[in-house]
Amino acid sequence: MQGQVTFEDAVASDAEALAAIRVEAMRESLERIGRFDPERARDRILSTFSPAHTRHILSSGTKVGFFVVKPGEGGLLLEHLYVMPGRQALGIGAAVLAEVFAQADRAGCSVRVGALRESDSNRFYARHGFVLVEQAEFDNYYVCHATNAL
Repeated sequence: MQGQVTFEDAVASDAEALAAIRVEAMRESLERIGRFDPERARDRILSTFSPAHTRHILSSGTKVGFFVVKPGEGGLLLEHLYVMPGRQALGIGAAVLAEVFAQADRAGCSVRVGALRESDSNRFYARHGFVLVEQAEFDNYYVCHATNAL
């Protein structure tokens, strides 16, 4: 892992910066399936942005991504998890999942997540205990009971 991973609550004025992170983090996966549209990627996060559910990811004090956890059907929904390219595959995402799983354990519930079908994130989620429960045209959907993960 590169540096200590910590989290910081987002505020309303963070919306544009978070949208830029999402666009950059999703670019490669969306280009792979011919669906990269920076405006659509930006608008998707802005249309559902909820500062109360959003946390910045910091590595050694530097913002390197963000995640969004909302109450969902039967548990928690990990709606977004983005780590900037160049900071991926360093254990940062695993640190985020540990935080999310701890939250789910306290609530006694499962965690759900969706991933773009052609994204490397599918292997990441499977490696951390998520089980595929549904496939749609562009996305895979997973569930994990936090006590079974990591």
